[in-house]
Amino acid sequence: MTRNVAVILSGCGVYDGSEIYESVLTLLRLDQNGASYQCFAPDDDQHHVVNHTNGEELQESRNMLVEAARLARGEIKPVTELSCDDFDALILPGGFGAAKNLCDFAFKGSDLTVRDDVMKSVQAFHSAGKPVGLMCIAPAMAGKLFGQGVQFTIGDDPDTAKAVEATGAEHVNCPVHDVVVDTKNKLVTTPAYMLAGSISEAASGISRLVDKVLELS
Repeated sequence: MTRNVAVILSGCGVYDGSEIYESVLTLLRLDQNGASYQCFAPDDDQHHVVNHTNGEELQESRNMLVEAARLARGEIKPVTELSCDDFDALILPGGFGAAKNLCDFAFKGSDLTVRDDVMKSVQAFHSAGKPVGLMCIAPAMAGKLFGQGVQFTIGDDPDTAKAVEATGAEHVNCPVHDVVVDTKNKLVTTPAYMLAGSISEAASGISRLVDKVLELS
């Protein structure tokens, strides 16, 4: 049976949207496993726009859905159209957009809030017993999305882990090539570019995450 996976993006670019390599590696691994997928993103302006050549903020606005469409080759829909009933699993790549656009962890730390449309989508999968994959900084939302005691990883950074644990989640140190699986919540997380020094290192953990998410679906 072909499994169908929803992928939520947050823009296009590591500093203000979805991490491009993480997003593409996710879609590649899904395809290599014979799974189909549909990309989604919030139809709203991203927090800010960053010049990726020098890291400086630009005085302009960009829409997350429009920007993420670059990654999805135009095949993308608003998160508000995401129905859990149509999919077997859900994956959220990282990039600072996950911490700036999908939630506000980058600014509020443990006091973060998650966008309503993203919260509703993820919790619908959780309530239906369908697996969810979060990578890089996206697991910062784990405590808010899954509740007390959920296990996750962002790699081994103690300060980031401490901030997320303050939301009720439990951090597990993890190398770049591996994943942490919370079997009770069907949540799979991997450090990706929280630790990766190369695209091949990122691919090792992302491939394992996708494989495990499909196995649990």
